[in-house]
Amino acid sequence: MRAAVLEEFGKPLVRREIDQPVPGTGQVLVRVAASGVNPLDLKIQAGQADHARVRPPAVLGLDLAGVIAEVGPGVDGFVPGDEVFGLTGGVGDLQGSLAEFVSVDARLLARKPRELDMRQAAVLPLITITAWEGLVDRAQVCEGQKVLVHGGAGGVGQAAIQIARAHGAQVYATDAPHRSSTIEELGATPIDYSAKTVDEYVAEHTGGEGFDIVYDTVGGAVLDASFQAARVYTGHVVSSLGWGTHSIAPLSFRGATYSGVFTLLPMLTGHGRDHHGEILRKAAELAASGALRPRLDPRRFTLDTVADAHQLVSDGTAKGKIVVEIG
Repeated sequence: MRAAVLEEFGKPLVRREIDQPVPGTGQVLVRVAASGVNPLDLKIQAGQADHARVRPPAVLGLDLAGVIAEVGPGVDGFVPGDEVFGLTGGVGDLQGSLAEFVSVDARLLARKPRELDMRQAAVLPLITITAWEGLVDRAQVCEGQKVLVHGGAGGVGQAAIQIARAHGAQVYATDAPHRSSTIEELGATPIDYSAKTVDEYVAEHTGGEGFDIVYDTVGGAVLDASFQAARVYTGHVVSSLGWGTHSIAPLSFRGATYSGVFTLLPMLTGHGRDHHGEILRKAAELAASGALRPRLDPRRFTLDTVADAHQLVSDGTAKGKIVVEIG
């Protein structure tokens, strides 16, 4: 089969013919239709993501959408021909989705919602699972709460806005001024972080009390700002990039709490994979109702133009999520 292979960190992926995998116990063989591109893919390629535990040669690609071609022993609930999507590989020793076929742990998959095409479904898994684990699993978002999303126009930010709104929350989001229209289209109130201090927007939107949930998708100084924006006593800060060293004094003085999200953990350890599939089944329901919709860049890429797709993500000029079409 054809695949895009990382042969050396810091070098472009190379198209190669490699052996087609055979599904083992608990696995299904997926004919990949589309592979979503994430910033993490670029960091892995550059050798800047030790936490992903990738060793070349490796096939990258975290997200996929495709069709089940074969079912391995011990798999229930899927049959050949099922259209599926999932966050399935490209880390650890798991083959990624930049290939024509991949053997996948069936627990990581869900049926693709009919309301989305393969390209749309292929960009949802990583960003949706990351947003869901923070908002729903950790912070238990609910109706009537005020939620602040830092980096609201990014991939995880957009998913977080839509998931929070689907749970009845009132959502606000920080980002650069030129991205405010994206945030508004998703139904959130944009906040220009360059024009207002944390104290100013907390006063304006919460009367100084703070937000019930603050989701940081940026890290660094933005996580520090998140500690200042949480509601007194009951506020909860969640971060998908809380990997630095931070003072928790501002959070402690507000009596609030913090949770970290490390989305790759089930793939790397094997623990919790069922829950990823469960999240995607719920995400499929939201997509079917129209409450969850990915924004795609209209440009099209294939295995032969993976480098162009990665460059577009690196430049930060994409007008939505980037997809590499395989099938």
